[in-house]
Amino acid sequence: MNDYTSIVTGGVGFIGSHLTGRLLKEGYKVTILDNFSSGELENIKPLLGNPSLTVLKEDLKEPVKLNQVVKKCETIFHLAANPEVRIGETDPKVHFEENIITTFNLLEAIRQAKTPKIIVFTSTSTIYGEASQIPTPEHYAPLIPISTYGASKLGCEALITSYTYTFNHRALILRLANIVGPKSNHGVIIDFVRKIMANKGELEILGDGAQEKSYMHIEDCIEAIMHLTNQFRKNTNKVDVYNVGSHDKITVKEIAKIVAEEMKTPNIKYKFTGGVNGGRGWKGDVKTMQLSINKLLQTGWKPKYTSKQALRLALKALIEENLGS
Repeated sequence: MNDYTSIVTGGVGFIGSHLTGRLLKEGYKVTILDNFSSGELENIKPLLGNPSLTVLKEDLKEPVKLNQVVKKCETIFHLAANPEVRIGETDPKVHFEENIITTFNLLEAIRQAKTPKIIVFTSTSTIYGEASQIPTPEHYAPLIPISTYGASKLGCEALITSYTYTFNHRALILRLANIVGPKSNHGVIIDFVRKIMANKGELEILGDGAQEKSYMHIEDCIEAIMHLTNQFRKNTNKVDVYNVGSHDKITVKEIAKIVAEEMKTPNIKYKFTGGVNGGRGWKGDVKTMQLSINKLLQTGWKPKYTSKQALRLALKALIEENLGS
């Protein structure tokens, strides 16, 4: 049995549920804190009988049990957030409340616990905004996010690092590429599958189809989180920042072709909306994103799948889940 007791905020969500399963498998005691706003209990159903798992319904915007739980833990994996980038165009308050306020409340609980903690925070590639350097390294500057989601995550990074230095904690910040795989409930492939299921003759594609981004399979993502966390425990750094993604990128149009092929609709017609601001899918959509993962590779770990392989794997699982094939 591992001596570490861990909190996973957002533990019934997509990445959180996979991470919880992995932590339990390795012998950790895990407490999930989640308000169930976007995650589903179904995601952790196979884990519910594990005596090392505690699941608490807790809204970090208005926490009740947070302080007492934080006192008993050593490591906090902070994944709780609203992951939908597009909602920032119509309701930016969501990102402020679900990302920044929740992070502040968590940090306050950590401060009041008065014992050193390790915070592992899942940030995002969107904090870089429209980077002029592709692939984009961790030291790239200036950071000018173009979405309220990216801005909120960058704000969280700043809060976490300031609390780390001021109140004697340690933080591992992981800037994730687009993560895909089973249990995900949003993103481009899910959007395409739903549209094709509704209309097998035509697929609407937001933007001009030339948007090009990096994708990482959830299996690789969890492996990277575990690897970097274990490594961080062994060093003495106050703060480490890593990009976590794949080696390459792929266009939205290429993704559409893969989805059409897997769903056996190779002759489907594509309808491009044209998008906004130079062919983006929506305001705040970064046109081109690929993270430099050289720093991650230097730790001795590398992803198993390319962007295309990750998408195809995720897609097969999604089609099987939706169509029972």
